[in-house]
Amino acid sequence: MSMSQINNTTPSFTLHAQKPEPPKPRRSRLLVIGLPLTAVLFVFSLIQLQFDYSRIMQGFAKLGGIIGVMFPPDFSEWRHVLLAAVESLQVAILGTVLGIAIAFFLSFLAASNLTPHPALAWMIQSVASLLRAIPTVIWALIFIVSVGLGPLPGVLAITVSAAGMLIKVFAQSLEEIDKGVLEAMRATGATWLQIIMQGVLPTVKTAFIAWCVLRFEGDLGESTILGAVGAGGIGFELTHAMKTYNFSQALFVGLVIFMMVFAVEYVSNRYKMKLKIRQN
Repeated sequence: MSMSQINNTTPSFTLHAQKPEPPKPRRSRLLVIGLPLTAVLFVFSLIQLQFDYSRIMQGFAKLGGIIGVMFPPDFSEWRHVLLAAVESLQVAILGTVLGIAIAFFLSFLAASNLTPHPALAWMIQSVASLLRAIPTVIWALIFIVSVGLGPLPGVLAITVSAAGMLIKVFAQSLEEIDKGVLEAMRATGATWLQIIMQGVLPTVKTAFIAWCVLRFEGDLGESTILGAVGAGGIGFELTHAMKTYNFSQALFVGLVIFMMVFAVEYVSNRYKMKLKIRQN
């Protein structure tokens, strides 16, 4: 038998590459565990707290009557209310600026890629977590016991709360810096301070400013609440008007608070937009 005949009689096999099956989508743990657990806790809370729905409906009806009594707003004490609003704004500015200053210096020591020692970073982050865990109102009550009533405990409370939050976000922004940039500067013999001033700050400047503006917005709202516990400002005027059933004056104070917060948010949003345009 010739070679041509052998080749003709030899069966030919064609190999077809099998396509790998697409991986089966895995259910997220949030859907499998989180949502049912949340639903169970929600139902348990409704049963445990024993909501009186008839009382809620009566409360809404009473609220409608109070809103009707509020109109028209009482502008007779407008000077006193505006001075209290300025005081709340001052409390927010001082507390935020002091918190930013504290967080700015401590965040470089709390960032894992810039800290001189990991134990120091862990200690600063732990203290910052403690400062964040305690609400600002509780800090205000603590400082009221320590230094007395007035705007000072409000400034201290906002400072502590702002520092706890900004240390965390500043450190996270620093840890997102490209490691190659830091290693290249270390290889050139740059000192720690030179690395911070020439390599780190230009990179995180925009993020730091955005976080500071966002924190000031929140602190302005906090300053109005702190007045209700005796820390000065327009919150005290609102609480006093409600306690004396002077609802028309309470409406005017509420309008001033709304305009003050709205104005600050409007200015800060415009500033954020300019930062984004410059960054792009």
